[in-house]
Amino acid sequence: MGKGKLSGIKVVDLSLFLPGPMLTMMMADQGAQVIKVEPPGGDPARHMTPFEAGHSVWFANVNRGKRSVICDLKNEAGRAALWALTEEADIFVESFRPGVMKRLGFDYDSVSARNPSIIYCSLSAFGQHGALTDHPAHDMAVQALTGFLSVNDGADGVPVVPGIAAADMAGGLTALSAILMALVGRERTGRGDYIDMAMFDAILPWCAHTASEAIAGGASPRSQTQRSLGGAAFYQIYQTADDRFIVLGAREEKFARNLLTALGHENRLAEAMRPAGEQEELIQLLRSIFAQKTQKEWTLWFADKDVAFAPVLDFREALDSPHAQDRAMIVRANGRHHIAPAIRFPGEQRWRPGDIPDRS
Repeated sequence: MGKGKLSGIKVVDLSLFLPGPMLTMMMADQGAQVIKVEPPGGDPARHMTPFEAGHSVWFANVNRGKRSVICDLKNEAGRAALWALTEEADIFVESFRPGVMKRLGFDYDSVSARNPSIIYCSLSAFGQHGALTDHPAHDMAVQALTGFLSVNDGADGVPVVPGIAAADMAGGLTALSAILMALVGRERTGRGDYIDMAMFDAILPWCAHTASEAIAGGASPRSQTQRSLGGAAFYQIYQTADDRFIVLGAREEKFARNLLTALGHENRLAEAMRPAGEQEELIQLLRSIFAQKTQKEWTLWFADKDVAFAPVLDFREALDSPHAQDRAMIVRANGRHHIAPAIRFPGEQRWRPGDIPDRS
């Protein structure tokens, strides 16, 4: 993609696993020089199956375009090597548990004393202060403690393991936004900044549309009575005759009218406009209708209807879909497959993934 919007920016990245590496890879995709600082054993994601062309697919898809160095921060040589990198860096990212960087001598105060213009981001589950600061957690525990897991449930109300690491991704994306804001601020002041980014803080605002009553001091949402979580007929998942699934994914009156008219049930429109939790009869009617055809048959039937409908695809189907191909979202290079960046600017060269870092 040419030099990229972040060409000339140097990033020292001590993060491991998913949220930190994802955010620094997004900078690398835009031309930033990212030095991935790994412990002697390497980033654990390097060893996660499956592998393709000699690298973990997970690791390759969040670490491409970086340069890796091994630093044992428990000895003087390793710390000296990190200082040499840090003193020339624009951005410093770490994802250790709170207190670790201070014990190692690389907390923000120590680093900024040598490099006042540095933007230093600490990415953790619960932040650098608070009742949960020292509590160990990955994504699902954060989702549990923010309330999100309570509505990631089935019809029986029992929470299930989430299909997306939303807290991880929210933390990484919000941290990236904060870093870019700090870069803009530094252009004006010449000073760096410190970012205490908690996954807890990052994902919590994502509940604004589903937990409005709780935010206002009231009761928590329940999936079966909340409009975006299962209480509405036109924001709902339906099983088809071949035991697959389709969704109706928008509640606007025009979509409800279009579908109910096409089905010969335009007299049920008033039910579709009732409050969530009062649409069970309409939901049951649509369940019985959608159970009469296969997913493919319904996909063909909906093709000329102006309704927010979609078949539920698995990842193989989604990655192979015509739309994913039209958007060039899967790129093959050096024997490996990559999901292309969501951020690609017009007029820049066609994107190609950077090299996967070997440990040096």
